[in-house]
Amino acid sequence: MSKTNQKSESNQLIVGLPEKESQRLLQLSERVNLIFGTILCEGQTPLQNAYFPLSGLISLVAASSDHQPLGLAMIGNEGVLGATLTIDVNSPRLRGVVHGTGAALRIKASHLRRLLRESPGLQSALNRYSYVLMGQLQQTATCNSFHEVEMRLARWLLMTHDRTNSEQLPMTHQFLADLLGVQRSAVTIAAGKLQRKKLIGYSRGQIRILSRKGLEAASCECYGIQVRDHAFQFAV
Repeated sequence: MSKTNQKSESNQLIVGLPEKESQRLLQLSERVNLIFGTILCEGQTPLQNAYFPLSGLISLVAASSDHQPLGLAMIGNEGVLGATLTIDVNSPRLRGVVHGTGAALRIKASHLRRLLRESPGLQSALNRYSYVLMGQLQQTATCNSFHEVEMRLARWLLMTHDRTNSEQLPMTHQFLADLLGVQRSAVTIAAGKLQRKKLIGYSRGQIRILSRKGLEAASCECYGIQVRDHAFQFAV
């Protein structure tokens, strides 16, 4: 792990900051690898670090003693893990786990809290992102309650594709079933429908996006709402 002051591979939140604020944040950060399955924070446990993804993705999941963690939101290079620090809350409610390998800028929570007091641009950017993230959590709850598994699967694949920028997604049916909170057989049926429509291909734990436009049509309205929220986040 090495210190970095480069913007060439950066996070959209940081890129949009005033130059002095972004440089200060970069000086206090270090580049780290995001390794699949790594738990970066645990619910109700004090946050030691915040993470600004450069690539890959982090999922926010609700842990339960009698079920695999349920996926509620995704964080890619549009956001940050540790947004609760903007409201001076140091113990997140959800677990943050790496579900897409990549890299991130890691900054100590204490340093980020200080920067938030000193940097109005950073505070504003994270406030807007927190609003969008809350919308994503709300939309996931709606989606899980009212929409069919096929639509929910299409939405999750689109969200993953947005954040990994890769047509090849390393995801097993069991992994997706756990995140969607359904039986593996339900995901197998839903994925089979998408495959027969030639929207995805699947083999050996790898899902390949064959038709982005087709997946958007197969998804529910929840995906479009989140896309509009994302545009709001970065509107000038």
